[in-house]
Amino acid sequence: MDSMMLAESQPGQAPDLSWVNVALALSFVSIDAILSVIFNLGIASSLIVAAGRCVLQLSVMGLVLDKVFAAGNIWGVFGIAALLNVLGAIEATFNKSKKRFHNMFPMVLLAMMSSTFPIGVLGSQYAMAERPFWKPNQFVPIIGMILGNAISAIGISVNFVHKEFTENRDKIETYLAMGASRFEACKPIGKEALKLALLPTINQMSVIGLISIPGMMTGALIAGKSVEQAARLQMILIFMISASSAFSCLLTIFFALSTLTDKKHRIRLDRLNAEKPLFYRWRDAAGAAIWKGIRKVGSKVGRVLRVTKKKEPVQNGSPSERTRLLPNEEGR
Repeated sequence: MDSMMLAESQPGQAPDLSWVNVALALSFVSIDAILSVIFNLGIASSLIVAAGRCVLQLSVMGLVLDKVFAAGNIWGVFGIAALLNVLGAIEATFNKSKKRFHNMFPMVLLAMMSSTFPIGVLGSQYAMAERPFWKPNQFVPIIGMILGNAISAIGISVNFVHKEFTENRDKIETYLAMGASRFEACKPIGKEALKLALLPTINQMSVIGLISIPGMMTGALIAGKSVEQAARLQMILIFMISASSAFSCLLTIFFALSTLTDKKHRIRLDRLNAEKPLFYRWRDAAGAAIWKGIRKVGSKVGRVLRVTKKKEPVQNGSPSERTRLLPNEEGR
């Protein structure tokens, strides 16, 4: 491969990455696909969809953020932050949650915006001492990282609530029959859901800097900040993430419990829906079809190679064996 196609950098500078570098890194995904086939995990199509989304979404985001950063307009910054919240709510509602309660999307969006915007503004203004606080190259990435962790936390908490209402309905009904209100009966579920949702963030804080070097610190180091400043920046960010995840999960759990039980203290599983929207069903089917086609092509190639190998002429033996079988000239 021509070395000019790969990223080259001067000493002390970050390399300019090309699509060839991305393609080389994309080949690592094949390891996951191979494991999926060997162990019959059934996640190969999901890997293809996720990899495709990653490339498409980051490419589009790069184009959009380039314009926003260049404009330096507060309304553009808040607009892209609001868009990130909407996309995050869609992801948490339709991808991270196996089931959805009524009006889940607007409720999750409200929970996210109620946590990401205040914490993002306060953290950027005071903890990070940014002036102005909405500086595009600082504020937008912060909102994005806060949302990324909030999405995962909301998915964990909501899935736990749905599982408890489906599998342990009798326990909740027993509390209600003994005179407990709907929130008293659901309080243990809410507490456990919140604890499970925050465990990944707690685990991340416990190993950060000791075992793993997080992304924000790595980015700050690449951007030229000192190691000390990059470490402090990462501390501030992880604390902001923990607060935002906790608050957004708390609101989402409250909305879920309020929806799955009514004012008459009855369980309403009819408000729980497991079917995904048409677009997501089509996307999953397309990913499965693509993976099926890849497997079919791979099996055909393997079959052709096996047939070709069988048709190859077989050697009659090594030269030494053929020499041994020739009649000895002395005996002629």
